[in-house]
Amino acid sequence: MASTKETRANAAPGAGTIFTLRAIGLVLAVRWFFSMSEMSLSTALTAMASSPWACINLVFMFLLIFLPGARAVAERPFHPLPQWLRQALRLFAFLGLLFALWSVGAFVASAGGRRAMQAVAATNGWLLAAPALYAIVVWICRPLPLWRTNVAARRFAIGRYAVSLDPLTRTVVVWAERRKVGQYDARELSVRWASGPQVRSTSTPTSTPAVVFGAAGETSTSAVPMRSVATPSLARSAFGLRPKIELLWDSPAAAGHNRQTVFRAALTTEGDRVAARALDTTLRQF
Repeated sequence: MASTKETRANAAPGAGTIFTLRAIGLVLAVRWFFSMSEMSLSTALTAMASSPWACINLVFMFLLIFLPGARAVAERPFHPLPQWLRQALRLFAFLGLLFALWSVGAFVASAGGRRAMQAVAATNGWLLAAPALYAIVVWICRPLPLWRTNVAARRFAIGRYAVSLDPLTRTVVVWAERRKVGQYDARELSVRWASGPQVRSTSTPTSTPAVVFGAAGETSTSAVPMRSVATPSLARSAFGLRPKIELLWDSPAAAGHNRQTVFRAALTTEGDRVAARALDTTLRQF
């Protein structure tokens, strides 16, 4: 039987994220030690011990280079890092970005634009590269779902939430980034459009091709009657708010859990809107 092995040409999803973060950590460390090399060892150690910001940078670079607990796994392509590491890197990178922008802005305000351009040239562009590197780390560590939306595989991604549905057992698993929110009966879940214009239509049911999973894993298409669902646009409201959806759990057998909100997410992209509509349509089949 042929077996599939992970090679360098076929790396697991998420390996690129790990490589990018480590490369940024090495660049920051090289620049840091280059700056420290201009001072004597005792002076550098004294300056580092007396500067809380230097200690924060050392911890940040250590986490970036070694990435403890990071592992590229195909089941979670967007989350090769542990949740605590992702949040720590995002916090340190955000603080570094603010400090870098404040330092560069204060220097430009005091020295003027001409001297600032000379300083950029003298540092080989490091005054601009440092804030950019911090911003890249913040962007990489932003809240993400576990996977992309794949309607055929019954996987949906809305905001930072991921939903997987097993049509054989009729169970739904919900994830908030890498944290498992819970497992539910698909017949007890429903999507409620929390804002925007009227989003559900009661028009005549139409036959829509749907994917049906067989016992042996085969897939086929059949016409399944479903009511059309009108979704709101992505336009912001008068107060700048995005349309939102809620995934509701209504379990008559679970006392105290009637009409409980599993998650509430804003539809910020077209992909979120399409995934929410597909999830709503899929749940209506049960």
